[in-house]
Amino acid sequence: MKDYHGIIFAYSTENELRELVSVRNTAALPFCGRYRLIDFALSSLRNAGVFNVGIIMQKEYQSLLNHLGSGKPWDMSRRVGGLRILPPFGLPENHSGKYDGTVEALNAVSSYIKDIPQEHVILLKGNICANLDLDAAIELHESTDAPITAICSEHASEGRHHRCVLDENGFVEKMVYDRMNDCEGVPSLGGYIIHKNLLLQLMDMCKAANLFRFHKDAIATYLREGGKMNAYIHKGYAGTVSSVEAYYRINMDMLNAENRRSVFNPKRPVFTKMHEEVSTYYGEKAQSRNSLVADNCIIEGEIENCIVFSGARIAAGAKLRNCIVMDGCTVGEGCDLKCVIADKNVCFSENTVLTGAPGLPVVVPKNFKI
Repeated sequence: MKDYHGIIFAYSTENELRELVSVRNTAALPFCGRYRLIDFALSSLRNAGVFNVGIIMQKEYQSLLNHLGSGKPWDMSRRVGGLRILPPFGLPENHSGKYDGTVEALNAVSSYIKDIPQEHVILLKGNICANLDLDAAIELHESTDAPITAICSEHASEGRHHRCVLDENGFVEKMVYDRMNDCEGVPSLGGYIIHKNLLLQLMDMCKAANLFRFHKDAIATYLREGGKMNAYIHKGYAGTVSSVEAYYRINMDMLNAENRRSVFNPKRPVFTKMHEEVSTYYGEKAQSRNSLVADNCIIEGEIENCIVFSGARIAAGAKLRNCIVMDGCTVGEGCDLKCVIADKNVCFSENTVLTGAPGLPVVVPKNFKI
């Protein structure tokens, strides 16, 4: 077991995800027919031999608790160490109830971090879709004298993001913040490998100065004062789920075989909570083209470029194109759905017509009936 401890940030509920996070936080979002977003961070740690992991939560985390359980799917159900859920237990009484930044989230669980026996900490976001080779990142981290290694992507990131500007030796010269397109530097995935003592120093510095943000406050100050930071560049697929449009696009990207091979690399499996269910039934006139369909579904209509979760029922005569249909949804006869995200247990009555667009998909909230 490596001398590393994982911490996953699963406290945020991005406002731009709208109805999708009304009953859950971002890390708990269902993904690609059978997974949750947090599975990628957990599996990346597990595949790198990091089995001691703390998950920072704050609000709307019941769905995430149900999914994580004891951590057994990721081999983190341990008598000593293993998976630990970290609710906020270090906030002042007059706090607003929402973390103002990552540093505040870390300081809320500072007693836990101080007691970590491992020398290094791996910080990861719970809303990233990427199969990270953390073995390679750790090897790079240990090959230099830089106490911090930023985890970045070689591909341009859509939406607002931070970027690391590298010098000729691959070290981070500076960071640029809140960029919306491809520009100087490489996109940050918001993850870091950092020496525990330095992490505590940065947390204390920010707390004393009433600062809350890890990138813009802690890391910016560290670099400005001459600190050294390495950068590991992830070369596979990577996407950050921060809006409805991003959630829809990243799911649809999984219909591409090349993207799927990158994210679901058999050499680094993505683990999740397993459900023993029967196979999906396809009716005599059912048609399925370029779609991902989970077990325990009944498909009697036509689906094209769709992602269908377990327990969905699609009646004869229904036509679905470019849709995401979550667990337990029912689509009645004659329905015509295009670019629709149906949350869990949504029911569409007969002959319902809903049409969205890839840049503006229609979201139907959980348990809604149309």
